[in-house]
Amino acid sequence: MNTLRNKVQLIGNLGNDPEIINLESGKTLAKFSIATNESYKNAQGEKITDTQWHNIVAWGKTAQIVEKYVGKGKEVAIEGKLTSRSWEDKDGIKRYITEVVCSELLMLGK
Repeated sequence: MNTLRNKVQLIGNLGNDPEIINLESGKTLAKFSIATNESYKNAQGEKITDTQWHNIVAWGKTAQIVEKYVGKGKEVAIEGKLTSRSWEDKDGIKRYITEVVCSELLMLGK
């Protein structure tokens, strides 16, 4: 069960084209967000769709695959781990973000 401690699997669609960053060290970083949808019926019987947005970060070979083959609207399955970090913005306000660090990527759809 140790391998299941911090594992995330999501299937969703990209909201925008990925942001690709080539670092001075030679590493490639891809940042993108995917939307997941869940539908249910409320008490009145109306269909409700709940959309959640997830921030994804991919490194190295995975980032290079994202750069070449993945774009806005594409459906992907990702697997990775949750990470949280903080930083100070230009106004000195501390900001927080939770991201999924992608270790596996599967392109779905057409």
